[in-house]
Amino acid sequence: MTAPLLAIDAPSLYFRAFHGVPAKAAMAPDGTPVNAVRGFLDMVTTLVKGRRPGRLVCALDYDWRPAWRVALIGTYKTHRVAPAGGEEVPDELVPQVDLLLEVLDAFGIVAYGVDGNEADDVLGTLAATQAAPVEVVSGDRDLFQLVDDTRGVRLLYVGRGVAKLEDCDEAAVLAKYGVPAGGYADFAALRGDPSDGLPGVAGVGEKTAARLIERYGSLDAIVAAVADPAADFAPGLRTKLEAAAGYLAVAPKVVRVATDLKLPEHDLTLPAAPRDPDRLLALAEQWNLASPCRRLVDALAGNAAGNAG
Repeated sequence: MTAPLLAIDAPSLYFRAFHGVPAKAAMAPDGTPVNAVRGFLDMVTTLVKGRRPGRLVCALDYDWRPAWRVALIGTYKTHRVAPAGGEEVPDELVPQVDLLLEVLDAFGIVAYGVDGNEADDVLGTLAATQAAPVEVVSGDRDLFQLVDDTRGVRLLYVGRGVAKLEDCDEAAVLAKYGVPAGGYADFAALRGDPSDGLPGVAGVGEKTAARLIERYGSLDAIVAAVADPAADFAPGLRTKLEAAAGYLAVAPKVVRVATDLKLPEHDLTLPAAPRDPDRLLALAEQWNLASPCRRLVDALAGNAAGNAG
């Protein structure tokens, strides 16, 4: 079997690393926090050792709140906008992202985004276009929509951390939410998602949204049924769906990730050893990252030997 492509939602993981590793426990010699970098590298090490990928790419947010999504739903991620504009990111995390990208480049691990799009859209395109198997790594529930047994796409959901990741195929999505993976985006539009500023349909929670998808199959079919006087809806439900008609007309476009972006051309093969060991050593020494870098170096070597065998 072909070794999988590990497609990592980099912002999801480096935010988790930043909040999961105390700053005082990971500092450069000059006192600069490097907890997000240290935590991220250790997460990648755990993933490489546990999943044995043949390819790996870290997807980046080149636009965390695309204007086209905001134009459709004005509340999209509004609660995460900083007072001065842009994304509200902890001051101590901002410089660590650039450092992380330097370290990944020295390793030879590919990281990229696409202008005007979120990391989710990059991951969606990778899932749709890259040779299977593809394993998407994220703590973002929206990416359950990418799971596809036929194409060989799984979501490694890290909502409880990488060490406790949930390896999700279509059966797992169905068991978790009561909807098939292909219906997850419509389900999420109905239910809403406060973390993304999506209001959902007022009065329609997760269970009702799942029942509607189970009964009608898709949001388009639900909307058509609402317009049919003969369709049988629970008391008040038709009224709630009718009141949300404007929202339901645009919400799926916001929730669904792109699958057709033009991605940069890179060899995604996971290296067996750092591409630029001297540069990696210098970065490790300067930023007190010797231990996590060594763990990842060892993991890469072991992964290459294991896949070769």
